[in-house]
Amino acid sequence: MKSAKKPEGLDLTCLTDEDRVKLEIAEEIGVFDKVVAGGWRCLSARESGRIGGILSRRRRQERAQQAQSANTEEQMSGRSET
Repeated sequence: MKSAKKPEGLDLTCLTDEDRVKLEIAEEIGVFDKVVAGGWRCLSARESGRIGGILSRRRRQERAQQAQSANTEEQMSGRSET
């Protein structure tokens, strides 16, 4: 028994936060229309990898900024106690 095939395209009404970021990146690299029309499956390995690489870089930058702001807050609270 074959399972029903999912409809082509991407449903923009129910997206996760990660999908929103990936769509933003897809728009930046020029494949947004392709993703909306055919879903994530229609991307080439190179396009998917590029989106994943940019997504990873953004996450690393966010973590570094959070760590830096936490360190700054620690330093500020340490100075006020002295």
